[in-house]
Amino acid sequence: MANDRNRMEEEEPEIIYIPDDEGNEEEFEVIMKFEVDGSDSKYMMVVPLDAEDDDSDEVYAFRYEEDGDDLKLYMIEDDEEWEIVEETFNTLVAELDGGNEHE
Repeated sequence: MANDRNRMEEEEPEIIYIPDDEGNEEEFEVIMKFEVDGSDSKYMMVVPLDAEDDDSDEVYAFRYEEDGDDLKLYMIEDDEEWEIVEETFNTLVAELDGGNEHE
């Protein structure tokens, strides 16, 4: 039986596992998925789950493709593509914040 108690509050976080350079799988929580206008590319923003200190607000962006149940992640290495992703992300965050400016 599913736990409905928190469903009104927030959805269950989506957790993905991404291997690091040494092949150790690290847990990340997907905080946002979006598509960029005018392109077929899909992106996700993730944060590491095991961030010990709350000061590290590291957010990682990946381009992804879904192949059935399989998820393929691609690093964003193109500066132009990165700027588009960052701009889209900032716009979406601003909308979520209700337009409040945060420093």
